[in-house]
Amino acid sequence: MPLNQATVLDAAMALLDETGLDELSTRKLAERLGVRVGALYWHYASKQALLDAIAERILTRAMADVAKTKAACPTGAWQDDVICFAHAHRDAMLAHPDGARIIATMSAPGTIALAFIGELTAALGAAGMSGLDADACADVVTSYVNGFTIEEQARRTSVSRALRDAAFTTGLSVVVDGLAVRTTR
Repeated sequence: MPLNQATVLDAAMALLDETGLDELSTRKLAERLGVRVGALYWHYASKQALLDAIAERILTRAMADVAKTKAACPTGAWQDDVICFAHAHRDAMLAHPDGARIIATMSAPGTIALAFIGELTAALGAAGMSGLDADACADVVTSYVNGFTIEEQARRTSVSRALRDAAFTTGLSVVVDGLAVRTTR
């Protein structure tokens, strides 16, 4: 199989899923692909560039999940859009060990990341927020989702998914209620 960006990214995602972020190294990835480490840098300029590509792949799933959820229950209410966005964001990160850390440490957001945050910002803008408020509030939502999910993945506790979901939903409702105040100004 020829080595290309897609092949490297697929192998990196598989290695991440098996080992987690702390054990994901370019050396291990090169071994898996049967190449020398230097060959990887033809496709990704650095390990961070590869991690940014992994983040884009994770957010691609989140974008697809948002689209499916909105199609299934299109209420048109901005609050539902924000909740849909947050759940899709979290679920996509939880699908991979340390997915939230990868998203939170992305250094150069790509087209998918920009489109993803753009959708959230547009939902907040449709709620009546100014451009600057919508940007800041979109950051609040993603910060809550990323922070909650980073802690959730780091703790690796025996707390059931149902209880973790309930805690996430409670915190998200606090965020959304706070955002509603901004829409009335």
